[in-house]
Amino acid sequence: MTPAATTPAASLECLRARLEQLAPVVVAFSGGADSAFLAWVANDTLGAAATVVTAVSPSLAPEEEADCRALAEEWGLRWEPVATGELADPAYAANDGRRCYWCKTALLDALAPFAAAGATVVLGVNLDDLGDHRPGQEAAAERGAAFPLVDAGFTKADVRAESSRLSLRTWDKPAAACLASRVPYGTPVTLGVLSSVARAESALRALGFGQLRVRHYGDLARIELDGDDLHRAVHERDAVVAAVRSAGYAYVTLDLEGFRSGNLNGALAGSGAIGGGAR
Repeated sequence: MTPAATTPAASLECLRARLEQLAPVVVAFSGGADSAFLAWVANDTLGAAATVVTAVSPSLAPEEEADCRALAEEWGLRWEPVATGELADPAYAANDGRRCYWCKTALLDALAPFAAAGATVVLGVNLDDLGDHRPGQEAAAERGAAFPLVDAGFTKADVRAESSRLSLRTWDKPAAACLASRVPYGTPVTLGVLSSVARAESALRALGFGQLRVRHYGDLARIELDGDDLHRAVHERDAVVAAVRSAGYAYVTLDLEGFRSGNLNGALAGSGAIGGGAR
């Protein structure tokens, strides 16, 4: 991945100024490029007035939780993990087009003590995210969360470019999303399903595959990979099949269209459901 043109310094200064207006802040930190950039800038700008919090639940891949912890140590962040209980909410587990609304509601509930103490909850939403309907943003806005990257005019490319300029190792981190986004709408989200997806994706990453999704269809797994990795997966199909079957899947398929963020949202078109969040 090649970084885009560097974001003008004024944009970064605008972000710093916005964070100062919102301080003290608590950053919802998933470890992805956007939230990592926001967490680093908040810490660098506000110091002790910035707390970074990671929501920990079965929908967070174990590797992502570990990387959040590692980044916090590397960057000296005031980091805390907090447990969220979205799986206990029938509305979330039902997995309709509003699943992300209930997921974000659970996150904001977990962060409520910070807000009660006077901190503003800030999320790593960028301008590009506004072009895709995501119910989670609605839930966050309803609960008073702020989107400082949007306020400062940052797109996804801007975030990656500025992160590269700052030598943040997350600048080219592959896009990630909660594990529930691998489950087709209408299929209930359970601990067992999330565990199967997590183990299958971990096994594929152990084989050296980077950007990927394992979409869950009962005992069948549909693998999405980037470009050249499609050819390698076919060449190494025995290892790929063994890796995914180790997670409990009986059938392993390779999607020839490759990785597409949000492709499960297509099932909502014309259904009348409100989509968003299946990444």
